[in-house]
Amino acid sequence: MAARAGTRAEAVVTDRGTEGDEDGEEQEQQEQNHGSNSSPRGFLPPEAGMPWLMDILPRLCHGEGMTTVAVIVSDGLEPFGLGVLAEVWGEGYHPEDENPVFDFRVCTERPGAVATEYGFEIVVRHDLASVADADVVAVAAKRDRRREEPAVSQVLREAHDRGAVIIASCSAVFTLGDAGLLDGRRSTTHWRYGAELQEAFPRTTVDTDVLYIDDGDVVTGAGSAAGIDANLHLMRRLHGSRTAATAARRIVVPPHRDGGQAQFIRTPLGLTECDTLGPLLAWAGERLHEPLPVERLAAQAHMSARTFARRFRDETGTTPLQWLTSQRVALAEELLENSDLSIEQIAHRVGFGNAATLRHHFAGSRGTSPQAYRRSFGCLDAS
Repeated sequence: MAARAGTRAEAVVTDRGTEGDEDGEEQEQQEQNHGSNSSPRGFLPPEAGMPWLMDILPRLCHGEGMTTVAVIVSDGLEPFGLGVLAEVWGEGYHPEDENPVFDFRVCTERPGAVATEYGFEIVVRHDLASVADADVVAVAAKRDRRREEPAVSQVLREAHDRGAVIIASCSAVFTLGDAGLLDGRRSTTHWRYGAELQEAFPRTTVDTDVLYIDDGDVVTGAGSAAGIDANLHLMRRLHGSRTAATAARRIVVPPHRDGGQAQFIRTPLGLTECDTLGPLLAWAGERLHEPLPVERLAAQAHMSARTFARRFRDETGTTPLQWLTSQRVALAEELLENSDLSIEQIAHRVGFGNAATLRHHFAGSRGTSPQAYRRSFGCLDAS
């Protein structure tokens, strides 16, 4: 359970102020939607360099305070995923530590050349035996996410059984599923793979609206750059915010991002293919700024309200209200990206009536606030 803003928690985040009425609910919403579901659950710093207290949480150390991180790679390796792991964990020394912090190693089942998905190779010296003493075992993503590797699955199970933390992002989460490490857990992956992961491993509950999920001994991250978020979160959990903030500054990213994957999933404003309601949907799509109760829609379709509601669900798979809400949120996205209208103006333009209602529906659908979405995706310079 994430701690809400203003409640007493195990860690204290310093006050970062507010950004006015347009962003009044952003902090609470980001804590509810970022994706962590275990310590430090919801206590993530919002910006790089923002101090906070984390030293009361347990640390996972190896030897003289060092954490050994072993990364398992396979043929078809996605280089970006390995690069993320190397950038976050590969720097052994940090300015604030007298001793090395991380022992980073890359391992594979058969040492030697490992092919990447882009046609070049990397040379890996360590075999899977080098995973035996690792505190953190990371699995790098690969193109053939459904290719099972029994030796890798066995090593992952053994590492998990002896207490190592296992982390994987994007397509690598399928490898954890093959090892049985997703059973009975929430998990995430790239939003494109969510349905496939759920079908392949029905004993996990897949949530593709978050950037990562921390289940304590298993951490799963969403696609691509969300691997940075997941690994910085784990670093913060194991070594504290100062070490994680140092790593974040070095690779020029914030140690925490607002929202979840839903903000990156493009929901088209286009119309559903329908047998008889296509003209009505086009008509409604041009009038999203107007009140559109079911009675008005039914009259436009020349049906009774009851018949219209049944026909609408049969042809679109949703209710008129849900369809209107999704269309209004999608239009709000476009205006946030491509206009300098205020949040209040956008709310009226898309038919929500006020900024509070827009924030409510936008956060529920996209996992972030309108203002945070505009900061990430707006194409216009702030005035």
